[in-house]
Amino acid sequence: MARLLEHQGKTLLRNLGLRIPKGEVATTSLEAKKIAKKIGGTVAVKAQVTATGRFKAGGIEFASSPDEAEDIARRMLQSKIKGFAVEAVLVEEKLNVQNEFYISVIVDDSHKVKAPVLMASARGGVDIEQLASERPSEVRKKVVNILDGLSTVDVEEMISDLGLSPDVMRQLAEAASQVYEAFRRYDARSVEVNPTVLTDQGLLYAADCRIVLDEASIAKHPELGIDFPRDIGRPPTELEKLAWQIEANDYRGIGYFIQMAPEIHPDEDYIGFHGIGGGGAMIGADALVRHGLKIANYADTSGNPTASKVYRIVKVIFSQPIVGYALMGTVIANQEQWHHAHAIVRALREELADRPNFPVVLLIAGNKENEAMEILKEGLSGLPARIEIYGRDYVYEVDQVAQRMKELVNEYRTTNMARGK
Repeated sequence: MARLLEHQGKTLLRNLGLRIPKGEVATTSLEAKKIAKKIGGTVAVKAQVTATGRFKAGGIEFASSPDEAEDIARRMLQSKIKGFAVEAVLVEEKLNVQNEFYISVIVDDSHKVKAPVLMASARGGVDIEQLASERPSEVRKKVVNILDGLSTVDVEEMISDLGLSPDVMRQLAEAASQVYEAFRRYDARSVEVNPTVLTDQGLLYAADCRIVLDEASIAKHPELGIDFPRDIGRPPTELEKLAWQIEANDYRGIGYFIQMAPEIHPDEDYIGFHGIGGGGAMIGADALVRHGLKIANYADTSGNPTASKVYRIVKVIFSQPIVGYALMGTVIANQEQWHHAHAIVRALREELADRPNFPVVLLIAGNKENEAMEILKEGLSGLPARIEIYGRDYVYEVDQVAQRMKELVNEYRTTNMARGK
């Protein structure tokens, strides 16, 4: 998933007709001062990071003068908010708020719904999650039929009992319809406008927003300039950004790569982990950890990817300072496994030629399994590494494979020490 920055989300909303506060993005404190001077009056200075809970973390402050805005921006641009370095701030007008509301559209993928759900409340702000949990009757919900769409009339019917004046109800309904249009047009997983505020002039604004897009849609929206559409709760590493390019314009199967240990100490037993299938892959990773090994990365190539895609993922795995490589296909997959076999042979022949006794375990099962086994055995013969290949008989004996990986790593360590490496 790709989590947009606030100013990116507001641009999308503004293009669809929602009213947003006057403001601009600054990457230096001097720019922030100039923007504040242009706006005049009190401004909000808001750190542009994808982390939630910015207000409580000190990522939103108010300035009553351009000089104060400059000071706040300078401090923010030298800080981190929940681990994210602040590289830009949004400087925008402070609204005179009369009421706060909440609008969102999310994907409910439960088996009972499997559809977008519009939510609205006559209360908004930082504690909306608590409100929804403690007083769910104050949050209105509507399942949206994606074929029929959502009209202003639909929303007015949903919020008709919230005690709003006709004008406010009309504005809120229009805003909710526009929020849904943003959700639909940009292939979002969620669009949340919180708070949606009514000013003392009777106008409704999108004061803040959080928009999360489906990563599979990013190639359709190059104008957004997103270089890493994965929501991992921290800034991506350079290797993760590079690995994303494998997936960026090729959705033939999955090519997922995330580093679990961006910094690896040479004395630690970190192995490159390569799984097939999300749940099965986690079973394999868990078994390796239980047997005393550490996971340098989590990679997954499922959904019948091409051999070229699998090859590039393996090459990325080997770009780390690892002491072993484990392919844990702990599922009997319906994808054609000979694509994996061809990719692994090519990658390992390139990587292992000068790595004597390097530990490799390959567990692979499923469609074209026998052919894959032959490709692996023939293609990897003659390499100086310690390579062991396992088939479907070990899908439910993953602890044995993990134990063998641990033994091979120990032997590799001992051999290297004896050679003074």
